[in-house]
Parts: sequence; structure tokens; C-alpha cells
Amino acid sequence: MDVKEALRSMLQEMILPELDHIKTEQVRINERINSVDSRLNDINAHLVDQSRRIDETNKRIDETNKRIDETNKRIDSVRDELVSMIRETNKRMDRLYEVIVRREEHDKLEARLSALETKVGDLERRIAA
Repeated sequence: MDVKEALRSMLQEMILPELDHIKTEQVRINERINSVDSRLNDINAHLVDQSRRIDETNKRIDETNKRIDETNKRIDSVRDELVSMIRETNKRMDRLYEVIVRREEHDKLEARLSALETKVGDLERRIAA
């Protein structure tokens, strides 16, 4: 049994320190894995928060776009109304111009008629004399 004990003793002297070293390394690796896992959880929580913020920002952008679209519709409506008003004003101004031109023509015709009446009156007086 001496040989058996000697082999056991020799193996224990060679293998047990290595096993202790492996166990120590395993504990350190587990601690690092736990640390990395904790960091990953923190990063994941941060990413979830950032994603939520991005979603909120996108919602606000969508709301702003809707408000811009509504404002554009109102602007288009007001523009169409103004164009209609301008067309109506232009028609009225054209009509006013026609009236003014007719009035000027009427005034000219009155002046010519008056001049003709004066000439006819003069001719009648000459013929009568």
C-alpha cells in the first residue's frame, strides 16, 4: 500500500494546487461575468429609456406634423378665399372702369351735342335774319 499512498500523495501535491488555482480563477471569472451582466442590464435599461424617449419624440413630431398639415389646410382655404375676393374685386373694378369710360364718353357727347346745338342755334338765327 505504500505505493498507493505515495501515488496519492504525489497526485495530491501536483493536482490539488492546480485545482485550487482553477477554483480561484473560476470565482474571479464568475465575478467578472456577474459584473458584465450587471453592466449589460444597466445598458439595457438605458437603451429602453432612450427608446421610450425616442418614441415620445416621434409622437410629438407626428403631432406637430398634423398641426402643420391643419395649418396648411387653413392657409390654403384662406388663400382660395382671398383669390376669390380678388377676382370679384377685379370684376367690380372692370365694371367701374366701364362706367367711368361711358361717363367720359357721355360727357364728351354732351359737350359735342351742346356745341352742335349752339351751331344750329347760330345757323337758325342767321337764316332768320
